[in-house]
Amino acid sequence: MTNVTVLGAGAWGTAFGQVLADAGNDVTMWAIEPEIVEGIRDHHHNGVRLPVVEELPHNMTATGDRAEAVKNADIIVVAIAAQFARVALAEFKGLIPQDAIVVSLMKGIERNTNKRMDEVVCESLGLDAEHFAAVSGPNLSKEIATRQPAATVVGCANLDNAEKVARACTTDYFKAFITTDVIGLEMCGSLKNVVALAVGMARGAGYGENTAAMIETRGLAELTALGEAAGADPKTFAGLAGVGDLIATCGSPLSRNYTFGANLGKGLSRDEAAKVSNGVAEGVPTTAAVVALGKQYGVPTPLACAMNRVLEEGISCADMLAQLFDGTITAE
Repeated sequence: MTNVTVLGAGAWGTAFGQVLADAGNDVTMWAIEPEIVEGIRDHHHNGVRLPVVEELPHNMTATGDRAEAVKNADIIVVAIAAQFARVALAEFKGLIPQDAIVVSLMKGIERNTNKRMDEVVCESLGLDAEHFAAVSGPNLSKEIATRQPAATVVGCANLDNAEKVARACTTDYFKAFITTDVIGLEMCGSLKNVVALAVGMARGAGYGENTAAMIETRGLAELTALGEAAGADPKTFAGLAGVGDLIATCGSPLSRNYTFGANLGKGLSRDEAAKVSNGVAEGVPTTAAVVALGKQYGVPTPLACAMNRVLEEGISCADMLAQLFDGTITAE
């Protein structure tokens, strides 16, 4: 039995906490909101963030005390909104047990620094790469919360630690694969959100399967090239964390990025879409970071550039798509 702490009791953090509990671990959720702590601790229910689960496992508890949350943890899972991770994790520096493995569920590129979440977590906690792991795959939280069959990938520079995390989250409905390609997992999880925004926008504007397929495949080529330039294994982008996550995120209204994009496609402004979309769409701040990374690595990012104009200038879906058809003939 392993002691696991999950920092952040949002929908995905709580759903993953349930997976960990179902796998036989003792799970402590940490949340800043007193009502969420009380709900999980006293009533085995997160009515604020994951009401779809009527009763969470009884080997899950919760606390709002940072030191209490992590003091006996063998594995610490970070499920905080990517753009707030550095500030939130600073409060935990010095509290993390020396041999604990820190696992990131976050998918995003930090605004202003353009750093991946593995870089943000390790810098914030003074953590070495062998004690950091990333988890990424086609993991829509509400489907996993209802225990529908799913799989993910655990990445760590130390393959033994990747195996420890994988064992801790493997159940009869959730399977974890392992890799040492942390950069690949991070890039897949972050960059596919930009593609999901564009696909959602096209769907919201009334375009069909051909348009969606074009955006997804060209988006995959774009993020694979960018990931490879950053040091990732391109084969990772053909697996669960790449194509798998792209299919799930671009094809379901359960995806916050898809939903945000669909609202843009229906004619809502960025601010209006933010108000009606459910939860944080990490692809919004990530889009500009992808454009910046493309410039840094010398990799063309036409889709990210087009979506960035949507977000920054408010151009229409038709104009966004027109930017992808610039008249230049290129090899696929």
